[in-house]
Amino acid sequence: MAQHENLSVVLYEKNDLRLEKRPVPEPGPNEVLLKMHSVGICGSDVHFWQHGRIGDFVMRKPMVLGHEASGTVFKVGLGVKHLKPGDRVAIEPGIPRENDEYCRTGRYNLSPTIFFSATPPDDGHLCQYNTHSANYCYKLPESVSFEEGALIEPLSVAIHACRRGGVTIGSKVFILGAGTVGLVNLLVSKAMGASQVLICDLSVSRLNKAKQMGATFTIAVEKNMSGKELGQKVRDALGGAMPDISIECTGAELCIQAGVHATKSGGVLVLVGLGEPSANIPVLEVGIREVDIRGVFRYCNTWPVAIDMLASKRIDVKPLVTHRFPLEEAVKAFETTKEGVGIKVMLKCDSSNQNP
Repeated sequence: MAQHENLSVVLYEKNDLRLEKRPVPEPGPNEVLLKMHSVGICGSDVHFWQHGRIGDFVMRKPMVLGHEASGTVFKVGLGVKHLKPGDRVAIEPGIPRENDEYCRTGRYNLSPTIFFSATPPDDGHLCQYNTHSANYCYKLPESVSFEEGALIEPLSVAIHACRRGGVTIGSKVFILGAGTVGLVNLLVSKAMGASQVLICDLSVSRLNKAKQMGATFTIAVEKNMSGKELGQKVRDALGGAMPDISIECTGAELCIQAGVHATKSGGVLVLVGLGEPSANIPVLEVGIREVDIRGVFRYCNTWPVAIDMLASKRIDVKPLVTHRFPLEEAVKAFETTKEGVGIKVMLKCDSSNQNP
């Protein structure tokens, strides 16, 4: 492996992002060595870069960023039977470390000891070569591109959120926030049978993108608007009806409040966005109208269905990618993401193959 360099994007501490060459790792018995291809920049990557922490996840040593990833199997460990060199794969970043009660009930995302790429202290995939558990690498059909494979990670957030909310045929769904996570929730809601999907945001350009991707109604959030006023706008758009399910993708207190006010009695508010540790919520409204509030933490059991949805063309995530940079321009890519001028910024890790 000495002839291969392994350029990596390493966050040393808050505001200290570096490109450095690291050794190419050797895969363990149940791992594969991957030649990375496409890695999307997530809001959490930018948050770690800007703040050095997210809640209780605090950086204490340098960390490779990136967890929305796809690549090609370069070498397999001795115990790996289902993958071979040359296989194109999408990578699930969360790997349970032990078979605890959450794993036994199929909710391994809640395991307190889970490994998760690019969450302290675990390194991510923004590098040219990386190892990963073979059981959490999923073969991509020829019809699914590397970029689509990388976008399975945010798509999985939406699949998990829509499952938690109970989206089904005929559902009316209200999505708060039209960034990447809001837009994939729009796509998944429609694929799961929602008859009407409303989406709100401060950004007109993002609402235009949402309209292009199939939103029934778009609602521009005005500054100084209250949660109750935003909820009324939703009801007005639906002709007096109220959404069965609201999916909050911003973490902003206003949007959480609006989600409560907008959701019909007996409906469900799903909290996907991560904001401040605490928020003021109209709990009396929650209680007297029996609005269920359900949390979402990442995802579980989503990669196979996501691959099927992409391969069958039931869902098209390609319009989400608005910017592409070679790995060597990672700092510029992070600046672009922070500025919020696009939707999804994709880094291309393989210098010999920069195609989508």
